[in-house]
Amino acid sequence: MPLHLIKLCVGADSVDDLRAWIGEVTAGGGEQVHTTRMVPKRADELLDGGSLYWVIRGVVQVRQRLLDIRPFTGGDGIGRCDLVLAPALVETQRQPRRPFQGWRYLADGDAPRDIAAGAAGSGDEMPEALRAELLELGLI
Repeated sequence: MPLHLIKLCVGADSVDDLRAWIGEVTAGGGEQVHTTRMVPKRADELLDGGSLYWVIRGVVQVRQRLLDIRPFTGGDGIGRCDLVLAPALVETQRQPRRPFQGWRYLADGDAPRDIAAGAAGSGDEMPEALRAELLELGLI
């Protein structure tokens, strides 16, 4: 079973915001990289089919597949890590999360399932604001 990471998506108010930012970053053919201070010690497990699950406005909503993990030392002498991500976003079932710092490991069994694009009953046909309100009320 793959191992995943979960992280707060700071600066994005919606999946569409994140998608637009990724489009800007990768427009010139560049790869999408997220830099973090801590280097995952379980990199082999993460790269064996793992993803980075994004928490947007207190709810896990989407994931991106992890392609590579590249540790490096910055110009200031501090160790950091680049998480190389696939540009495609995969929307997931909504899962509320409390705020936390940095990233956390996420076991495959605890990760929200993917929402099949256009699946009947998935809530995809529902406006995002309505879906968020229903989730907050505990109705979905």
